[in-house]
Amino acid sequence: MMDSVSVLVVGAGPTGLLLAAELQRRGVRCLLVDDHEAPLDWDRATVVHPRSLEVFDALGIAEPLLAAGVKQRWARLHSDGAVLGEIDLSLCGSRYPFNIGISEEVTETILTDYLTRHGGTVTRSTRLVDLDVRDDGVVATLDQAGSTVRVLATWVVGCDGVRSTVRTLAGIEQDGHDIAEPWAVFDATIEDWRQPFEANYAYLDEIPVILTALPGESWRVYLRPSSDESDLVDDAARTLRRYLPDVHFGGVANPTRFHCLTSVARSFRAGRLFLAGDAAHTCSPAQGHGMNSWLQDAFNLAWKLALVCQGTCPETLLDSYEAERRPVAELVTAEGDQAESMQTMKDARDRRDRDRAIRAVFADPASRHHEAIAEAELDIDYGASPIVMGDRRDALAPGQRLPDSIVIRPAGGGSGRLHELASRPGHTAILIGGAGVTEDELADAHRAVRARTATPVIEASFALSTRAGSGGGPAHLDSAAAADLGIDGLTLIVVRPDGHVGLRADADHAAALDAYARLLGVRPA
Repeated sequence: MMDSVSVLVVGAGPTGLLLAAELQRRGVRCLLVDDHEAPLDWDRATVVHPRSLEVFDALGIAEPLLAAGVKQRWARLHSDGAVLGEIDLSLCGSRYPFNIGISEEVTETILTDYLTRHGGTVTRSTRLVDLDVRDDGVVATLDQAGSTVRVLATWVVGCDGVRSTVRTLAGIEQDGHDIAEPWAVFDATIEDWRQPFEANYAYLDEIPVILTALPGESWRVYLRPSSDESDLVDDAARTLRRYLPDVHFGGVANPTRFHCLTSVARSFRAGRLFLAGDAAHTCSPAQGHGMNSWLQDAFNLAWKLALVCQGTCPETLLDSYEAERRPVAELVTAEGDQAESMQTMKDARDRRDRDRAIRAVFADPASRHHEAIAEAELDIDYGASPIVMGDRRDALAPGQRLPDSIVIRPAGGGSGRLHELASRPGHTAILIGGAGVTEDELADAHRAVRARTATPVIEASFALSTRAGSGGGPAHLDSAAAADLGIDGLTLIVVRPDGHVGLRADADHAAALDAYARLLGVRPA
């Protein structure tokens, strides 16, 4: 008799680990397999962006990441011996106004610990051989150290890399191209480094170099080698000595050359089969968005799969995964191609024009702010998703991430932040009354909302008021913060498990909540 699981996840990199752990946390039986005998002891990915830190915080594992890594508060761009500009992450608006420099295998260790705490494990030395899609699920044929094992899974998610077996067996094609110029990387210290350490430094010179800060005042050095046989350390030193004449690398480790490609799968789903992470899309490493966008794939898919596996929502909910994440993949890969083009320019006039354009970007406060938000990956908007709805405002609109800078003051005293109300595996309804709304009106509306949140989707509801009421009243939200959210009357916001707004209703709140439940396929209360 075959073993059966709700979800088979193929590939135990960061994407597969996060997906499997989130499914386990939600009570969904999951089998995570990987063909490696043991975790990798080194991998070249380094940077964890602010939005990914917010995801880790939602899982309760931000602290281990912060303790193991180093904060990178800005990124400084150079060319032709001069500084062109600086991305300042303090402008991004996240509660984590910095990247974290940490090698990927350490990130994987933290995610593995999280998976283990929720009863999961990685089944290693296990290779996917075949998939047979049937009416009752998918029969996966696995090779476990030479022995054949078959497992029946309701759903299969391929997190198995650029050469994904799941993608091949699903017959899903990719659009993209090889990146012509090769990359290389090594780890090292830099003797007599006199500049601030908590930063990234990019040099857009003839031999492009990117320095990424790591713990222990060491660096991961990415570069475009001068030739197939060149000495990588000498290549990097040639560029840096234009800026730091006495630079010397020490403790060099893990010198590696590699090629990259830009690709996006034409579909992220084929029936019961899904793709996530680099099985679904790959991009240039120039901006560090690869692993971070893959983690967000897993975070987006996990809660939807869980609701379907638990019978709470119909399978149509899963269509929203591709609708939300594939446009993000297309954006990230396009921006990566643009960064590749800017980095590898050879013509002197083109390089001067590029440098002039970069200086102009950083001379403008609005574009500096935009660059910080894009670097932090806080510009993801699911407004076109089939599972968000409601009133669109210039402020907080359906599909956007709930800001984490909004302070609230509970009725019993103290203070907290708005996003903390929604830090749970399910949806959260938040009703906010503006300055013209009395406590009685807010309480009546909240009762009506609570009466319609008795579904398996909405886990909690809260009422906030911008009026400073009595000690036993609702929590208080500053009127300026309410204005930032575009709230002047009575507004209902439903926050999804991934921190994005699923519903915004500025009127007819109970009816809007019923309509949102129907949109997800849940019977209204």
